[in-house]
Parts: sequence; C-alpha cells; structure tokens
Amino acid sequence: MANAYIHGNTARRIYEPDYVRRRVHVQEPLRRNNRRRHMSLGYLMFLSFAMLLMVGALAFYISLQSHITNSVKNIANLEKELNRMKQDNDEAYNRANGNIDLDEIQRIAIQEYGMVHATGDQIVTYSDGGGNDYVRQVAPVPSTPSK
Repeated sequence: MANAYIHGNTARRIYEPDYVRRRVHVQEPLRRNNRRRHMSLGYLMFLSFAMLLMVGALAFYISLQSHITNSVKNIANLEKELNRMKQDNDEAYNRANGNIDLDEIQRIAIQEYGMVHATGDQIVTYSDGGGNDYVRQVAPVPSTPSK
C-alpha cells in the first residue's frame, strides 16, 4: 500500500479564477512586444519608400486604365461617325444614280449637241489577252482600225 492516496498529502493548487489567468497570459506577451515596437529610422524610411512606390504604381495604373477607357470610348464614337458617313454616302450615291435617266441623256446628246451613234467601222476593240476588265493605254489610239 505504498502507492495509496491519502487526502491532503499533495501540494494544493492556489485557486486562481479564469479571468485572472487569462489577463496574465494576455498581458505578458504585450510586455515582450513593447520592446519590439520601436522601429529604427532606416526601417521606417524603407517602409515609407515602399509605401510611396506602391502609391505611385497604383496611380500610374489607374491613369493607364482611364486612358484606355477614354480611347475605347473615342474609338466607338469614331466608328459610329464612320458608319453614319458611309450610310449618308450610300444614300447620296443612290439618289444620284436614281435621278439619272439614260434616255434623257441620249436625247440631249443627239438633239442639242449633235452627236450620232457610232458606225461599225468607227468601233475599235482592244483586248489585253489576260482577261482583265480594263486595258491600260500607253500610246495614242489610232484613228483607223488596224486589221
């Protein structure tokens, strides 16, 4: 019976409420950190420089974003204006072509200016041999057809 427990033979713990125990444990690290809170001048200058650099980079980024947004808006406005101008040009072209009366032009050319239809011997046909839609003139057109 050497290992038997006898009431009152061990050292008693001093009763300490939880809030006191917590307060001691919370305040103890704060006392240790008070010495660490003092920053050297060099470290403070480094942090200030890093903060200024970050603020400068952020301001530059925001200005670039603003410039890009303005450019996109400007391009959209220019595209709208281009489309409007194309539409106006197409309408003007259709109006101009719609007002042309080829019979009236032929009548005025024949009656007022004395023009006559070409005869068969006055027509000269050129061919470039390649099937292109046009012939480039590099010399004067001969007055008589060459056969």
